[in-house]
Amino acid sequence: MRVGILGPLRVAGGEVGGARVRALLVRLALDPGRVVTAGRLIDDLWPDDPPAHPMAALQSLVSRARREAPGLIGSHPAGYLLDVPPGEVDAQVFERLVREGDVRAALALWRGPALADAAGLPFAAGPAARLEELRLTALAARIASDLDRNGDGELVAELEGLVAAHPLREPFHALLMRALTARGRRGEALALFERIRAALADELGADPGPELRQAHLEALRDPAERQAPRNNLPARLTRFVGRADDLRRVGAALAESRLVTLVGPGGAGKTRLAVEVAAGLVVRDGVWLVELAPAASVRAAVEDVLKATGLMEGMFGARSLGAALRGTAPVIVLDNCEHVVEEAARVARELLSEVAGLRVLATSREPLDIPGERLHQVLPLPEGPAAELFMDRAAAARPDLVVTRAEAERVCRELDGIPLAIELAAARLRTMPMSVLVEQLGDRLAFRGGRTSEPRHRTLRAVIDWSWNLLSERERELLRGLTVFSGGATYEAVARVCGGDPDLLSSLVDKSLIAVSGDRYTMLETIRQYAAADLPEVRRAHARYYTELAEAAEPHLRTGAQLAWLAVLDAERDNLDAALRHTDDPLRLILLRFWPWIVRGRWREAAEQAAAVLARVGEVAPPGRELAHGLCVALTGGGISPAVRASDHPAALNAFVLGSSMAPPGEAVELAERALARLREHPDLWTRSAALLATGATRFEYGAVAGAEDLLEPALAGFRETGDRWGQWAALYWLSLVAENRGDFATAAALGEEPERLAAELSGLETPLGPMTFLLRLGQLKGRAGDHAGAAEALDRAWAAATRVQDPDMMARVLHARAELARRGGDPGEAARLLERAMALGVETTAQFGALLRVELARVSRDPAGPLRRALELMAGCSDRTVRAAVLEGVAEHLAPLPAAELLGAARALRGIAESADPHVNGLIGRCEQALGAEECRAALARGATLPDPEKHALECL
Repeated sequence: MRVGILGPLRVAGGEVGGARVRALLVRLALDPGRVVTAGRLIDDLWPDDPPAHPMAALQSLVSRARREAPGLIGSHPAGYLLDVPPGEVDAQVFERLVREGDVRAALALWRGPALADAAGLPFAAGPAARLEELRLTALAARIASDLDRNGDGELVAELEGLVAAHPLREPFHALLMRALTARGRRGEALALFERIRAALADELGADPGPELRQAHLEALRDPAERQAPRNNLPARLTRFVGRADDLRRVGAALAESRLVTLVGPGGAGKTRLAVEVAAGLVVRDGVWLVELAPAASVRAAVEDVLKATGLMEGMFGARSLGAALRGTAPVIVLDNCEHVVEEAARVARELLSEVAGLRVLATSREPLDIPGERLHQVLPLPEGPAAELFMDRAAAARPDLVVTRAEAERVCRELDGIPLAIELAAARLRTMPMSVLVEQLGDRLAFRGGRTSEPRHRTLRAVIDWSWNLLSERERELLRGLTVFSGGATYEAVARVCGGDPDLLSSLVDKSLIAVSGDRYTMLETIRQYAAADLPEVRRAHARYYTELAEAAEPHLRTGAQLAWLAVLDAERDNLDAALRHTDDPLRLILLRFWPWIVRGRWREAAEQAAAVLARVGEVAPPGRELAHGLCVALTGGGISPAVRASDHPAALNAFVLGSSMAPPGEAVELAERALARLREHPDLWTRSAALLATGATRFEYGAVAGAEDLLEPALAGFRETGDRWGQWAALYWLSLVAENRGDFATAAALGEEPERLAAELSGLETPLGPMTFLLRLGQLKGRAGDHAGAAEALDRAWAAATRVQDPDMMARVLHARAELARRGGDPGEAARLLERAMALGVETTAQFGALLRVELARVSRDPAGPLRRALELMAGCSDRTVRAAVLEGVAEHLAPLPAAELLGAARALRGIAESADPHVNGLIGRCEQALGAEECRAALARGATLPDPEKHALECL
């Protein structure tokens, strides 16, 4: 983890000094990845005595923090953020681990008082108290687990310290009473109860809670009776792993409610959890397990168990089971109610109505659905506890085998975190290597248990058979139909595709075969594999529905509603992919998906899907699908078809934006100009704006640079009117390039900084082909404009983003930009080292980057000729006029005045400008004028503008 706040502030890889700087990092770490406004930060960091110039003070503090902890703090127009995922902050990981029940790992993260470096500041008081409360809860859960597993051990001394430190905290008193009772010190336990009871009454006016009352009852029991608890529960054969939180919550629920039903899918561990809860209860009339799996009659099964206990001895003539039990107070565990759920519900209601002291703990794949029932969902295990379970069972199956945490987590993810599936998989390691097990995970339904496993738990298939056999034919038909969905589905989608009514869906949810998450119905992959069937009609209906959904979204994707509809399509991404695989008309659907892919920056995904569609439909476009076919061909490098040339579809217009490789440079300019002529009067504002953007971009990149700005500015205005964020950031990006091309770096930086929010909203700042480049360019532009601190900040963020996604190309580009900044800051040695690191990555993905890298290397090298020759060779035949100009300007720095002036004239012509605003270039021209005279210098500049091959001329001059 990169940031620790559970104790003194800790930042990976560095030491942070200064109390206020440390407090700033602590404040940002409370909301990692989220923007904290400048006003909020000022109020939190200077609550009583704000500085005279608060914004300046905050900016200074942030700058200092960035120097001491590079790459952590990001900027936003509204404020600042800790630019790391939540999983890189220990407090966030702690809370997740506690939620998942892995309290030992959670507690291991603590190094001292939470938020210690912000102690005394009001903003820290609430979060610190909440974290401390959660720590104490986790500590109680850990001690309870130790007490259950190992007896009292050394726990009495630890608990006595905790009780002294927290005199009104009931869980610690209850645990200490249990530990004292286990050691035979009943008198001390009872005295402790009286003390805490009196303290609660005096201080809070409250009575002891259920945990204390339960501990009190245990202490009151006769030791002999306690040593031989009254129950018929099976003895534990394996360690109970991963359900500490469930254990606590079910125990608390049973203390407050007389009927608690554990519901969940087959294999989730409902029976094991119920037995563990029951084993921890101290009940006067005992805890009695009634196994209903083999039972034909619930009433008979309950009677048989209770007769064997002696509770019904002498009462066989009673008119009802309830009458026979009247006056007793047992706990009855009704296990596996689902196949006899109607009778189980009737018997439970009768018993609870007639026996006031009775409590019932039931397990079922669906609720009993009677008054007073409290449900507890037994869900698949989270990743951490699931991996712990797998590793525990793997060690038992094969002690010599070393299973890494990563391997265990992968297996558990594949198995949906279902405990039974995990145990069956771990058992197979006795006879096979881990690599073979991983290969067999797709056949999980056949995994077999041990010889003594119940038939219904012998395989995963048998587990689901048990549920399947209890379904009506209509429920089975709906469950089969639901397997066509990927990643869940809304009710509307289910109703349209499967015709499922709400009652049927509710029944499948109740029977734990599907689940509800937000507004979506979801299904475990294990159940999907079991229920999947060849349903061509349902698959066609699925493909039709998602094709129509994409069509409904399409007109909104270029408006102010863009983000909302992109979110809809993102939620249905898996379903859209499945629909594309199964539809009879893939070209219709892929045409609708091109634009969302472009907006999100998912170019690789678009190209891969286009290739898959072409493999299905062939090289010839079907009638009516020429545009979609042409775009698939273009995205896979096959050139621009007439259908694409003539189209005003957003994806077709995008063929000419951002210097796309979908068309050669000359052809791109021609196509863009023709599209503009054709679409300039188009009735749709967005289409007109897109044509202006496409033509302005291609003019700048390949044609008459001087005319680009006149098209890009009205394009930006149009996109602002339509509300399309993508068009706004793209237009601002190209306008920034235009300003950079003429050497106006301050304007370029301002234009480049404006679309940060737009870019982040669309695809995050880590998309390599778009917004990530924004951070890189922003750093370069600010450095060239003289804002070295702002440049360093932007490049720190770019570096953090590039390393987070492990993109070697972007890492090399950021190192190059940092080298330029170091050189401009007067540290050529550091610049040389950074360039060496960039070169060592070996990822010069374009000739342009390779050339610029060597131009910068020449500036800090003792022998610049070699790098410059290579840069000029890379530019041979390159169509990127602005990069060619930058290379020629870089070469001119190292030449005599006459050839330098000629190359500067050639660069000016390539840029399409009469004069440059770049101080560096103007300084070079001034040096040439001083040496040659103004008239000769102008003549040399003019000659350079007409050079047919300026790179060849430059090579000759070196």
